[in-house]
Amino acid sequence: MRHPFRAGAAVVALTAALAACGSPSDGDKGAGSAGPSAARTPLTAPSAGPGTATPDGSPTPHTSEPPKLPSDQLTPATGSFTRKQKDYLVDRVPRGMDPAAVLQTGQETCDRLGFLVKADRDVAVGAIVTGEIADAEPAVEHLCTQHRDLLREAGRGYADGTYRGERLRPGRYRVVSPTGNCAWRITGADGRSLASGSVTAGKRDSVTVPRKARAFTSTGCYAWLPEGDLG
Repeated sequence: MRHPFRAGAAVVALTAALAACGSPSDGDKGAGSAGPSAARTPLTAPSAGPGTATPDGSPTPHTSEPPKLPSDQLTPATGSFTRKQKDYLVDRVPRGMDPAAVLQTGQETCDRLGFLVKADRDVAVGAIVTGEIADAEPAVEHLCTQHRDLLREAGRGYADGTYRGERLRPGRYRVVSPTGNCAWRITGADGRSLASGSVTAGKRDSVTVPRKARAFTSTGCYAWLPEGDLG
C-alpha cells in the first residue's frame, strides 16, 4: 500500500532519483537497448478482476490483457538483446509494442535503485516495499542482479497498512522516513492493544512485534524494515 506523505532528507533523495534517473543504465545494454531518445509507450494497466467495482458501486466489465509478443519475436530494430535482457522481456511485451521500450523501463528501474542505494540504502528498500519503484522484482532478477539483497529485505518489510495471519512476522523493525503523523499499534488475539506509539517526523525508530501479536497497523510511517526475527 502506498502512502502519500514523505519526510526527511531520505525522501528528498527518493524524489530526486525518481525524477532524475530517466536514462538506461550503462551496464550490459546490448545493441538493442533503448536510448534516452527512445519513445516510451505506456504499458497496459492490469485488467479489472472479478468482483471489482466502479466508484459508484456498479460492476466493472472484465477485460482481458492484450496478447503478449512471442519470445521468438522479441528482437530490436537493430542489433540483438542479451540473454538476460530477453529473459526479462518474456511475457512482458504486448503485441504492437517495441520490446526496446519495455526494456528501457526495466533499465530505468535498475538506475533508480542504484542511485538510491548510494544515497540511502534503507530508502531504496523502502521504495520497493511501498511500490514507489514499480516492477522492481523482474528488473532486479534479470537486469541488475546485484540488488537481489534489496528484494530479500523488502520481502520481509511492511508498508503502511494492517497485517494479520501469515503476513505478520515476529521481529524487530525500523521505520523509514516517517511523517509527523506516523503511528503504529500491535494487537493480540482478543483485539486488546499490546503496544502502540508514534514516531517523530524524520526520526529513525524501531518497534518489536512479539509472537503473541495478531495484528500490526501502521499509518503515516511509510515503511518498516526488518532487523531480525524472534526465531
